[in-house]
Amino acid sequence: MSTRVYGSLARIADFRNSNFEVKNLPRSEWASGDYVECEVIGTRTALYHVEDRIGHMVKVEQGDWVVGALGERAATLEGVGRWSDVGDDGCMHALTSAGLLGLYTSFSSILPDPLSLAYRGHLLRGGRKVLMSDFAIRDDKHEFSVPTLLIVGTSMSAGKTTTGRRVCKELDRAGLFVIGSKLTGAGRYRDILSFLKTGAREIYDFVDAGLPSTVVPEQVFREAIRPLLSHINSRGPDLLVVEAGASPLEPYNGAALVDELGDNIVCVVLSASDPYAVVGVQKAFGLTPDLVTGPATTTSAAVELLRRLTGLRGINVIDPAAKSEFRAFLAEKLGLTGIAA
Repeated sequence: MSTRVYGSLARIADFRNSNFEVKNLPRSEWASGDYVECEVIGTRTALYHVEDRIGHMVKVEQGDWVVGALGERAATLEGVGRWSDVGDDGCMHALTSAGLLGLYTSFSSILPDPLSLAYRGHLLRGGRKVLMSDFAIRDDKHEFSVPTLLIVGTSMSAGKTTTGRRVCKELDRAGLFVIGSKLTGAGRYRDILSFLKTGAREIYDFVDAGLPSTVVPEQVFREAIRPLLSHINSRGPDLLVVEAGASPLEPYNGAALVDELGDNIVCVVLSASDPYAVVGVQKAFGLTPDLVTGPATTTSAAVELLRRLTGLRGINVIDPAAKSEFRAFLAEKLGLTGIAA
């Protein structure tokens, strides 16, 4: 008997094994955000696992069924794929472990083969497709005035989530009501879960807005993210910590996010792979961060090169010796008194 595994993109839904039917639909009826079920095929590799609805990694094998959502990914270091490239044979990949489903058309040769899947059908209720947007947070007010610390990166794997965890920890230490969020990127739960574990009292991401990833038309992104921001506003946090997945110039709507946050941004932290990448983001995006973190700050030589190239301050937030300096930065930038070293 096949085991059904729900990817974390299904965490906003109310799925149980008996409250939907699975039916094969023609390609003309497919769309981003559709919930579908696929069967695991191919030869198992280290990527044959699925992040479930509570963030645990579950190993899968041939014959298991995976529930996820159709979408797109455009990752600079891993792979590029989308649901619309799936052929008539229905073969596709897990574009992320969360159950973001599509066909990779470009994939890093240094990684194991991705989880391969075969389409079984769409999830239906009453003959109608079940969509991620059916379970999205709704709010008609479209109000947002929360002071926001924005974390952006020069690329994926540049240290954004690590920086976000450290920020959440320090602000919780100062007694603030902090909400952690990831508002652009490709669906995966573990990043914002780590914010919850390190000090954020509540967490949200674009999945809560009904998006499998933010590789969508700009207007679709804006219309989805505004109710989520309004909901966060209604919770009354002292500060919102926002991780923007990928980098501002990748097709994840980073620029639209910055525009939606507007003047509420009180601090910008750039997590960078190296000092030269900081120069690239400054020139290409016109971004002047308040602080640089990530691999670009790993050693004193890197921090000095960063200063000479850009004039910006860098702190290695994972270095225990830098805790006091980082706390002092946050206290000064955010006007805090309860965060002394």
